[in-house]
Amino acid sequence: MKRLLFIINPCSGKGRIRNKLLSVLDVFAKRGYRVETYVTQEALDARRKAVTRGRSADLIVCSGGDGTLNEVVSGMMELKRLPVLGYIPAGSTNDYAASLGLPRRIENAARLAAEGKASPVDVGKFGDDRYFVYIAAFGAFTEVSYLTPQDKKNLLGHQAYMLEAVKSLMDIRGRQMKITWEEGELEGEFLFGMVTNTTSVGGFKGLVSRDVALDDGWFEALFIRMPKNPLDLSGIVSYLFLKEEDNAFVYRFKTRKLKIAAAEDVDWVLDGEFGGKKREVEIENLEKRLYIVRG
Repeated sequence: MKRLLFIINPCSGKGRIRNKLLSVLDVFAKRGYRVETYVTQEALDARRKAVTRGRSADLIVCSGGDGTLNEVVSGMMELKRLPVLGYIPAGSTNDYAASLGLPRRIENAARLAAEGKASPVDVGKFGDDRYFVYIAAFGAFTEVSYLTPQDKKNLLGHQAYMLEAVKSLMDIRGRQMKITWEEGELEGEFLFGMVTNTTSVGGFKGLVSRDVALDDGWFEALFIRMPKNPLDLSGIVSYLFLKEEDNAFVYRFKTRKLKIAAAEDVDWVLDGEFGGKKREVEIENLEKRLYIVRG
């Protein structure tokens, strides 16, 4: 009998998975899986369970938000033999689920996870021991994703992030850094930066390219220099969201690997969760490292 490890974050989203749990387990059982279910109790619990129990599984399915998915993938990266991964999105934003084309209804996502076709996807390596599935970012508003209280996310959904973003407007500042990659180099004071492998960031599709391939070994990178005045900032926003004329403060490029060296410690966000403080970091694309069931 095939073995399935089911890792659940019961706090993600509005706890939608709780009322659907028996239906999901029934889906798995009818498709011939012997299911081991684990409900996470604290931060990094999903990662630990993926490491300790994932090695004996044929399929790992996780239910939660992007942060839960990140923990499970990070744990899987420590395994010698990687099981296939299925994902039941149940968070507030679910950026990566949108890129994968996964169903929004929990029962449909469970059926796809149990019987769908797995395809390879790239995984980002961040420094020596951290990983990300779809985004590594720093700068303006990035802290909103992990500082927004879970109860507020559950109550307001995506609007909770927007409210926290407004609160952080007064704390916008630049980071002095040098960015180097295979074909170029940038140096200066940067307001924001992100390295992505996704079609959606924060629920907004306009921030990233539409021709993203999740398995081509390339990241899409975006860095924004610190604006000199409010007019410059307005021009940056217009460029990012309205696709108006090119902006001298915004840099976009593709890369397989890059190095970032800052003048001070910088707070990073990996898949919506705090990724630590780094003064220097190398980010590398691990091409087709993971097989995940896609829509």
